[in-house]
Amino acid sequence: MSALSAADFDFELPDELIAQTPAAKRDASRLLLVGQDAVQHHTFTDLPELLERYVGKQPLLIVNDSKVLLARLYTRKLAPDGTLGGRVELLLLEPQSAHSADATRWRVMYRTSKPLRPSAVLQVLDRQGEPLPGKTLTVCSIEGEGRAVLDFPTAVPLSTLLDQAGELPLPPYIVKQRQHSGLPAQPDDAERYQTVYAKVLGSVAAPTAGLHFTDALLSALAQRGIERHSVTLHVGPGTFLPLRDDDPTKHVMHAERFHVPPETADAIARARAQGRKVVAVGTTVVRTLESATPEGQTVPTAGFGESRLFIYPQPPSGRYPFRVVDALITNFHLPRSTLLMLVSAFAGRERILAAYAQAILARYRFYSYGDAMLLPTRM
Repeated sequence: MSALSAADFDFELPDELIAQTPAAKRDASRLLLVGQDAVQHHTFTDLPELLERYVGKQPLLIVNDSKVLLARLYTRKLAPDGTLGGRVELLLLEPQSAHSADATRWRVMYRTSKPLRPSAVLQVLDRQGEPLPGKTLTVCSIEGEGRAVLDFPTAVPLSTLLDQAGELPLPPYIVKQRQHSGLPAQPDDAERYQTVYAKVLGSVAAPTAGLHFTDALLSALAQRGIERHSVTLHVGPGTFLPLRDDDPTKHVMHAERFHVPPETADAIARARAQGRKVVAVGTTVVRTLESATPEGQTVPTAGFGESRLFIYPQPPSGRYPFRVVDALITNFHLPRSTLLMLVSAFAGRERILAAYAQAILARYRFYSYGDAMLLPTRM
């Protein structure tokens, strides 16, 4: 493999294949099995059998249990005399301290017609655009590039405030396309843009490979002796961004907080000792496990951490030295994105782009609300 270029990870996708709404049933999504020589077309309900047939007996399934925050807030600038000024849209990114969604100081992205200034006070609006009495935020600092650090009120948990005023941060391409086509808001977004096993609040985007699982499917996996454990990686907005430079090695990943519980690390150690495979549900799980595993080891270290890991096909072999993950379940990703590069490093760029071409011909649905792939082996 010669020098890497973002153009090597480009492809043409018809707009109508970008899913704007979830499938009628979570596990009714289609599942493309990507083998060494050919692809097979399945539905997601086939997963238990496919894992046993193509990955191995009783593989270990690792999921991301991060829960999406109602992270979008609308506010107005509040003058000292109590008058309301311009509108400011906020997207919460991460707490400045503690691994808790109820931290009181957060880094945010903001949009406003006039610049924000330190010490500015923002009045929180409810979902009807009316001021919420007593609910104000204070700008601590401006970081540039539309980012700031805000203090939230200490008298009420942030999770309570978001329940009152926050909105689900659906991907921008869904919001824009729905607005363009006149598609009304979907009442089931609040449920369907969360996994059924979501538990730990902190993400601003869903770990979408997990959206296909149902309680019934999880039970079917357990009945076959397929063990499931969790990690937590709080997904940030930078995860889905296309590369800005044609040279991928110049790309800088945004940091994302993760946690590997001791019981998950122990389960991986047992699977390794017993010769069972480790299956990652989504690229966030891959990045968590590979970030938490010391060089030369095959079992992650339990604990909290921060990942800036950029996984891509490394010249000249086009491979990446994966330490933990043996198989991968993932959705279909954006052209020129770091996620597509991760999947290509796992299964081979040519193999993945050929599978994408087959998926397009077969009219698979793409991106967050789209269909899924099973990659049963690494390249």
